[in-house]
Amino acid sequence: MFGVILGTGVGGGIVVNGRLLQGPNAITGEWGHNPLPWPAVISGIDERPGPKCYCGREGCIETFLSGPGLAGDHERATRRTMDAAEIIKRASAHHGDAKATLDRYEGRLARALASVINLLDPDVIVLGGGLSSIERLYQSVPELWQTWVFSDRADTLLKRNEHGPASGVRGAAWLWQVNEITG
Repeated sequence: MFGVILGTGVGGGIVVNGRLLQGPNAITGEWGHNPLPWPAVISGIDERPGPKCYCGREGCIETFLSGPGLAGDHERATRRTMDAAEIIKRASAHHGDAKATLDRYEGRLARALASVINLLDPDVIVLGGGLSSIERLYQSVPELWQTWVFSDRADTLLKRNEHGPASGVRGAAWLWQVNEITG
């Protein structure tokens, strides 16, 4: 299972056989600071080199897929400032510019998750964070990632987290308890 946080930032975690995978550098699952895969020119917007990230690099997945990244993309495309919540609301009401912004977001999320599928071949990807509430992601993104997945088809499921906005906090508390008991 690959768990994704799409919120103020972008993060991830990998669970194998019910256990969180951890490596020697404590960065396992840190996909938000990898470059956006397969950059392109979409609706006249060149994704290369990409927005500057706080980590010092350009074009990190986080700069495109976080809430601020979504808002920044909308501003670059329309020259209008709007936060992620307003973009989502306006896209749901079929406002053209906001819908186009979410279309780009879905394509980028599909490419980023396709690279995860190509590397890990998870049975399920679970979305968490504030942007996981965008209902249309669960239908469109798996359809879109098929273009980028190496295999003829990907049977990986895309699911919403089970505990809403508190999922990250619940997971951290659970891990703390497990580490205290087993550590």
